[in-house]
Amino acid sequence: MTSARRDRLVLALGCAVLAALVISGIRPYDRLTWFLETAPVYAAAAIMAYTYRRFPLSDLLYVLIAIHALVLIAGGAWTYARVPLGFWMQDWLHLSRNPYDKIGHFMQGFVPALVAREILLRRGYVASRGMAAFLSACVACSVSLVYELVEWWSALALGQGADEFLGTQGDPWDTQSDMFFALIGASVAMTLFARLQDARIAAIGPPVTIRPG
Repeated sequence: MTSARRDRLVLALGCAVLAALVISGIRPYDRLTWFLETAPVYAAAAIMAYTYRRFPLSDLLYVLIAIHALVLIAGGAWTYARVPLGFWMQDWLHLSRNPYDKIGHFMQGFVPALVAREILLRRGYVASRGMAAFLSACVACSVSLVYELVEWWSALALGQGADEFLGTQGDPWDTQSDMFFALIGASVAMTLFARLQDARIAAIGPPVTIRPG
């Protein structure tokens, strides 16, 4: 992909995410929850903007990151326990709760794993595809762990005000299942999307190597 085409793609994806973010913030179900759930979108946007010229990502990653952002934005607008897609899935699968948060945690493992893999391979940190997959899954699981800790700290700091952010829906094993879905997402990414990512990395050009000193 040429630099101009990548610029157009990133601009289009950025505008779509920004539009969704603005619309979601007009009348969210709970303003604090909206801010907490969409905070990773701001952080990711800032990091990608800062590194865009020095280390552009593959077009595959930009698309997946945008999709992940939309998942987070929807969860922020309605809260994860009230997203309409989740109610449809609940009825279709005959579940006892809205499962939309599991989509979010699946993406929480899926996308960070591919981001980690691309950085590891393109920066030359590892040469083995197998080791890259293992380390990338470890990174994704660590991201999930940190997020659960943030939820815990938020619950302690905000008390009942963090209930919508936690989104446990009365499930005592919600934390464990969240991390399990992140692991599933990372595993799917490493097994089904590695070759596609390799092709998109090759389209960027020669790998970025680390210079001594």
